[in-house]
Amino acid sequence: MSSPFTVLVPLWRGDAPDRFADALASATTSQSLRPDELLVVVDGPVPEDLERVLVDVEAGRYGPARVRRCPEHRGLAPVLQEGLTMARTELVARADADDLCRPERFARQIPLMDELDLLGSAMQEFSDERPPGRGPLRRRPLTHEAIRDYLPFHSPFHHPTVVMRREVALAAGGYRVLDHLEDYWLWERMLLAGARTANLPEVLVDYRVDARLFARRGGWRMFASDLRLQRILWQDRVTTPGQMLANIGRRGAYRFAPGWLRRVGYRTVVEGVL
Repeated sequence: MSSPFTVLVPLWRGDAPDRFADALASATTSQSLRPDELLVVVDGPVPEDLERVLVDVEAGRYGPARVRRCPEHRGLAPVLQEGLTMARTELVARADADDLCRPERFARQIPLMDELDLLGSAMQEFSDERPPGRGPLRRRPLTHEAIRDYLPFHSPFHHPTVVMRREVALAAGGYRVLDHLEDYWLWERMLLAGARTANLPEVLVDYRVDARLFARRGGWRMFASDLRLQRILWQDRVTTPGQMLANIGRRGAYRFAPGWLRRVGYRTVVEGVL
């Protein structure tokens, strides 16, 4: 018998209702191993069309579920931290409001969590122009040792693919505010605290990509997050001073490149190294 688990999904006003409904179905009723509970944490007020999907969630359309509505917009890290704290199961799986979980995702991941604290997988890009199953692959290192070696340079897990042990994540401090990099910081702290980790080689999540994705990952705000995280990695002795400076140089070039070049750079520099 598999361990109980919760699927944690954040939602905010900018999410599309049709994509949100599809994402929920893919993570619940379409799974060969269904979650014990769906937990949706809503980051501030949402429009009526999204509210109608939330009513369906509360009515049980996607199985056992709870919805936590935050009265004001707080940002991703506080919302995920609240969800992690609220979860009633020891295992918590992350899913996003516009990605698609493959039907076998939890049947593959949950049984392996008996020996692990954090488990991710590969994912594959898709878009309105390119259907699921045909886009570029995004992979990460598979073994715990390879994950630790990769940590100084890039995030070793794809956030929408992970299943984590709740108490281990909370003991490491949970999600803390670091714009667009809150997951990387959490993985770093879990690894330093001794978490047992792995990634599966197969694609278990189809990851939605559009032009806005790479546009959002540029500019001073993102570079400020890079600088803060690189300082943290150096202070925690994850990186050497030389590695920190090289990382800052690469990230500066990436953040201030045009969007199309940023997309090419990500795929060649980050995904191409594996």
